[in-house]
Amino acid sequence: MTFQAPKGTFDWMPPRSEWALAVREGLSAPLRRAGYGYIETPTFEDTALFSRGVGESTDIVSKEMYTFESRGGQSLTLRPEGTAGVMRAVLEHGLQGGPLPVKLWYSGSYFRYERAQAGRYRHFSQVGAEAVGAEDPALDAELIVLAADGYAALGLRGVRLLINSLGCKECRPAYRAALQEFLRGLDLDEPTRRRVEINPLRVLDDKRPEVRAQLTGAPLVTDHLCGACKAYHEEVRGLLSAAGVAYADDPRLVRGLDYYTRTTFEFLHDGLGAQSAVGGGGRYDGLSEMIGGPALPSVGWALGVDRTVLAMEAEGLLGERPRHLDVFAVPLGEEARRRIFPLVSELRRAGLAVDMAFGGRGVKGAMKAADRSGARYAMILGDRDIEAGAVQVKDLTTADQTAVPLAEVVDVLKGKVS
Repeated sequence: MTFQAPKGTFDWMPPRSEWALAVREGLSAPLRRAGYGYIETPTFEDTALFSRGVGESTDIVSKEMYTFESRGGQSLTLRPEGTAGVMRAVLEHGLQGGPLPVKLWYSGSYFRYERAQAGRYRHFSQVGAEAVGAEDPALDAELIVLAADGYAALGLRGVRLLINSLGCKECRPAYRAALQEFLRGLDLDEPTRRRVEINPLRVLDDKRPEVRAQLTGAPLVTDHLCGACKAYHEEVRGLLSAAGVAYADDPRLVRGLDYYTRTTFEFLHDGLGAQSAVGGGGRYDGLSEMIGGPALPSVGWALGVDRTVLAMEAEGLLGERPRHLDVFAVPLGEEARRRIFPLVSELRRAGLAVDMAFGGRGVKGAMKAADRSGARYAMILGDRDIEAGAVQVKDLTTADQTAVPLAEVVDVLKGKVS
């Protein structure tokens, strides 16, 4: 019997997996430069954390969570998103009592039981960021700019930004009532009608064509914003423009989680087909209180690693491996293997990326391995070289080859690579 990855999951395999690493690095680098600290939370949490924080009416909680009972009888859930766990950790460790905002970033795996299709997986990877404990439009704008900078650093040109405001607890009730009145007049199935009464904004996020076709005349949240929310949203928009980040207003944009307030945004890429979102987020001023904490206005985002790799592929950015080896060592014979092994270790300790041929390959097989490795140089050692006290250094780009004394080869290769 042979095993396969579960439906809706996949394996990251070299060399494509190197692009996943490059995406994580590219998306997180701007955060580290902006003072965000790394946080790592458990892969599973108390189920109630998500049912309260994410929202009972969301598809995530009602249909998509991987929930199980521990041996101790506790209901646990594989994390379907990152924000609730980060907020739980902030409260548990008392970070809200220190300097605010608490600025954190993370990267990891998340799990949702969704209909498997290209760009939509049941096990997926994200880079996320949260700024906890401050209500400031500059913080919203900062996070959006940092995400845009991450995409740009990866070479992506086709990422579009949509923004909207969902209002606050002062102005949203009037919009909610107007939206409910509109939705009650539509031809909707019973589960969707129940959702209208629990959280009508979720209906606007419904992707089914038969529902979307009826939403054309739905009232817009932007027409019901209070003065404070309008001013806040205008400030965010102005700061984005000042930072040179292009965006489009989308008054129908909502997010699939209950905790969002005011600023909401989404990054799209048209090369991904139906699953065009590559990331998104927004402000969530009430989440801390939902899970038993004090008022902690916050904002954050999550960017999909898998979808970002697909977007890069759509733009033809995966033509080369993201990182090459510097040196590939080719020992010809047992004595050569014993002599070259410490040189490989010394080069690695000097900061060079080095691999070597294993398994006693002949010259032809070993040099094929060197060419396939993507290394710039081959370091070849045979019996004659050992007698001469030298090693052959071959430039795999130009095919130039020179003999270098064994005692000098580390310094010579360091000089060539630097």
